[in-house]
Amino acid sequence: MASTSPVFIVAGIGNGSGRLIPRLFAKHGYRVALIARHADQAKKLADEINKAGGEAAGFGSNDYAYKSIIAVWDEIKAFKWPSSQQTAPIRAALWNASNGGFGSFLDVTEESLQQSIEANVTGAFAFSRQAILTFRENDVDERGKRGTLLFTGATASIRGNVFTSAFAAGKFGLRSLSQSLSKEFGKENIHVAHAIIDGGILTDRGRERHTGDARKEYEENNDIRLDPDSIASSYLYLANQDRSAWTWELDLRPAHEKW
Repeated sequence: MASTSPVFIVAGIGNGSGRLIPRLFAKHGYRVALIARHADQAKKLADEINKAGGEAAGFGSNDYAYKSIIAVWDEIKAFKWPSSQQTAPIRAALWNASNGGFGSFLDVTEESLQQSIEANVTGAFAFSRQAILTFRENDVDERGKRGTLLFTGATASIRGNVFTSAFAAGKFGLRSLSQSLSKEFGKENIHVAHAIIDGGILTDRGRERHTGDARKEYEENNDIRLDPDSIASSYLYLANQDRSAWTWELDLRPAHEKW
């Protein structure tokens, strides 16, 4: 890869789209920096991407506290990529981290509330600050942008429900943060976009929750759950948009959604 290959930073790799999004960006010429609360998970995925011909590096952050996110960004910015022994321009970043905190409102503990707010709001604020400060250092590219900042939302980003009081509070906050940043920094050629994932995603964990014919339908019927490959393609589409027609929000859902 040329030393000018851009860097894509992903916080929160999970076991579904969080693993396939960086793989797809790597196939399209991005170096990928992976942030996970467990450094071994980030390193394992980075190794898989490297073996497939991409270029990736894993970084650990024990939590999503503000100072922790600032520190891992500093580590990534100072990282020398093996193919060039140089730092590389960071052109895209995705906050894909999340925390559930599901339960009846009266059963929600202070700890679970704090975890939701830290993962969906506090950490996202720190991540966004570092991304925007970094993008400001970039020249405007051929698409008319200095960088793309992406956020992963959920059904709970726009609709609270039974058992989602803590989760929805965090996701509502994340959505409003993304909208505020889009309005403030679009004029600086920084593209900010929020993707609502409205439905279940095909994952190994999802497969484990189904048995027999139900599992077969879950695996084979694209009408009833989201395919993580399709989600990844949508994120790459956002990163490739030129400034004449930027999307702030996408709502991704399977064709036969029931919620």
